[in-house]
Amino acid sequence: MNLTSPSQVKAWCIENGFHPNKALGQNFLVDRHALEAIVAAAEIDLSQGPARILEIGPGLGVLTEALLATGAEVIAIEKDRRLAERLAEALGNPPRLQVITADALTVDWPTLLKDGFQACVSNLPYSVGTRILLDVAFQKAAPKRFVLLVQTEVAERFAAQPGTADRGQAGVWLQLDYDVSLVRTVDRGCFWPKPEVESTVVRLDAHPCPLSEAERECYFALSRQGFMHRRKQLGSLLRRQTGLLACTDEVLAQRLAAAGLEPRIRPEELTVGQWTALSKVYAEG
Repeated sequence: MNLTSPSQVKAWCIENGFHPNKALGQNFLVDRHALEAIVAAAEIDLSQGPARILEIGPGLGVLTEALLATGAEVIAIEKDRRLAERLAEALGNPPRLQVITADALTVDWPTLLKDGFQACVSNLPYSVGTRILLDVAFQKAAPKRFVLLVQTEVAERFAAQPGTADRGQAGVWLQLDYDVSLVRTVDRGCFWPKPEVESTVVRLDAHPCPLSEAERECYFALSRQGFMHRRKQLGSLLRRQTGLLACTDEVLAQRLAAAGLEPRIRPEELTVGQWTALSKVYAEG
């Protein structure tokens, strides 16, 4: 079966009584150009030996097939048991493919990732894509590169810069550890069934984190509190906190000043560098 042919994909589903599950994000990519763009963005490198690629949500296997064609080893995680059971056989039982039937939200990521992956390349389910990415991206053994097909509005939040409407918690968190870039948009017509929104290929490349573990803990706590009410002023948001963020109003003013921040600045206006500076101050106590 040609997995980039909408008519063939639809015919297979009808013949096998398979109905794509909207709740599982089963919108199958059927566009050759978009597929090639995803694989090209992954920049799979075989020069140092086998390249292990993680794929989450392979579906019918269109991306799996293209990744295998590069010579990579693919470990694919598929929640839908029926699709998981057919995947390897449908692709000719390639020795470089391992299929794991599991929900990506409940996978033991430290164990799965411990042997290392060159990249995670996936068409993520729309409804839980951000949760899955955050679960994987912050593991100690996370892949150094992610190339993902997600909703356009989600991709734009990942890459959003300070002061923009899309700036939010997910972007601030990811940009601490990754350079985030938008590769290309993918039209609704490139999928079957058609989703209700456009999609975008987004790439994340790991860079060194400037924070210690204690400072990282402060970074996530501060930004989480900040984006609970993104339009409010930071000074107001951080007053009368408990736990890790607890301090008097006087100490809060001193901490903001030490980080070079005005109390009236809003969370969406802070750069990653400013969040980092504030985190260092809080970690000092």
